[in-house]
Amino acid sequence: MKTWKSRPVPELPGTMPALFLHETTANSVSALPDGDQASLYVCGITPYDATHIGHAATYVAFDLLNRAWLDAGRAVNYVQNVTDIDDPLLERATRDGIDWRELAQEQTALFHADMEALNVVAPDHYIGAVEAIGWIVPQIQTLLSAGVAYAVPGHDGEPDGDIYFSVERASSAQHLKGADVPWWLGQVSGLSQEQMLPLFAERGGDPKRPGKHHPLDALLWRVAREGEPSWDGAALGAGRPGWHIECTVIAQRFLPEPFTVQGGGSDLIFPHHEMGAGHAFALSQVPMAQHYAHTGMVGLDGEKMSKSLGNLVLVSKLRADGVEPAAIRLAILNNHYRSDWSWTDALLSNATQQLATWRLALASTAQGSAKPLVTEIRNALAADLDAPRALAAVDHWAAQALATATANTSETSERDAALVSDAIEALLGVEI
Repeated sequence: MKTWKSRPVPELPGTMPALFLHETTANSVSALPDGDQASLYVCGITPYDATHIGHAATYVAFDLLNRAWLDAGRAVNYVQNVTDIDDPLLERATRDGIDWRELAQEQTALFHADMEALNVVAPDHYIGAVEAIGWIVPQIQTLLSAGVAYAVPGHDGEPDGDIYFSVERASSAQHLKGADVPWWLGQVSGLSQEQMLPLFAERGGDPKRPGKHHPLDALLWRVAREGEPSWDGAALGAGRPGWHIECTVIAQRFLPEPFTVQGGGSDLIFPHHEMGAGHAFALSQVPMAQHYAHTGMVGLDGEKMSKSLGNLVLVSKLRADGVEPAAIRLAILNNHYRSDWSWTDALLSNATQQLATWRLALASTAQGSAKPLVTEIRNALAADLDAPRALAAVDHWAAQALATATANTSETSERDAALVSDAIEALLGVEI
């Protein structure tokens, strides 16, 4: 699947210091691995209602990480999926009387347009679940052969043959093999099984499915049902893959094992990233990722933003209303990526004014003021992608530039202005 087009990232003098990022599994900030290579997997959209501000906040956050790595001279391998076959997509298509493939294509194209507008650097590999099915089927067969997956008999008119991942067998089998870093249920999320159960049901799981060995066993392969799309599953029978195995197989195909950072929203920690880590370890006896990082949740005017509540703020709607994408991105960056926050009209208004102030200050950039600002932005991003701290540094620079221009007490510099502009775009992704 084709990805979107990226704008060139300006090259800056100097380099990004060592990067520190919050590690979900340890609930602490730690140094990212050194080296010339870096690899990133960020879970993509299910294309039935793209792109709301919560989506945008996640992809902008990991765009900061990508840009920081690029500034450090790393060769970055970035992979993102698109879940272009899943129950919510089929349900929305049925509701709207549209073919599911048409809906997926339309919403994916809209997502691409939004990412381009927000100046998000495109992934190197952008892979749809449908195009990955041929890779997924043999991996599920491997899990069956290893005894960590099993078929469930049909019930209430449902067919036989749905395949599930056994969390208990996977955990115990890997411990018995003496792996250095075995997977166990709760390794990524830190949750107890009692805490997991309601989240599992809320986030696409089926804990009460008859025939499962454990309530938290995750679906790997859904055999064909009448009226649903399906694909050749070889010995598995016709059907379609579960959500978690999709990301695992795509990541293992295109990234090293383990890859550097697994990213996504905090609502993906469990069950998605928990199960993905289990699938990966069961397949390769190697951890899925070296580092897990997650973004906070975004609300609207203090309330939870969700499709079910119908209170989504869509990037495409903001753009259609004439809002400049750079202001949308700046509004997002005014919140630390790990925090839960709310979108408000005031937040966007302040970001719009902030952007205008920065642009006005460029014409008054004092000689020698650019390099210290670049250092401050880099230091802020190196410290757990602290975008608000970086923006505060730019605000301070702008205030000084405008104050000295009014007082006519310093010489302006086109070279410094160009470096400031390049740095804000290269590191923060904001064009001024």
